[in-house]
Amino acid sequence: MLAEQVGGVIGVDTHRDTLAAAAVSPIGAALATTDAPANARGYRRLLDFARQHVPGRRCWALEGVGSYGAGLAAFLDQAGEQVVEVLRPKRPAVRGGRKTDMIDVIRAAKEALASEHLVTDFGSEESARPCASSSSPGTAPSSPPPPRSTSSRA
Repeated sequence: MLAEQVGGVIGVDTHRDTLAAAAVSPIGAALATTDAPANARGYRRLLDFARQHVPGRRCWALEGVGSYGAGLAAFLDQAGEQVVEVLRPKRPAVRGGRKTDMIDVIRAAKEALASEHLVTDFGSEESARPCASSSSPGTAPSSPPPPRSTSSRA
């Protein structure tokens, strides 16, 4: 389980103009929340936030990797961070007249913590692998697994 492999998860709810984030401990406790603009400066701010609140091995749980979260996912991947995609909740974005971004980011992080295998390579057919498979946070991911052998019988 991911919770046994990381010091925490950063859950992120992505939107066109803003990003909401929460640092969550391995047992699911919300440590801190923040928001940032959805641009390069905001991406750096979220990375600094993550380093401050989850300084060890961490994983990012992003909603919307295929749309509004694509830029952040690429930035984090380039920085050597482990990123997984979580599905957006199937409900309206507004409940009782108020936004639920901080609830959503904590939920996203907890969903990732409870998972055995998460989607981390968004363009590959073999995309389910543990989030915490790299050697340490802030470093390049470990080598990809060896290619599958194909046997041809003559």
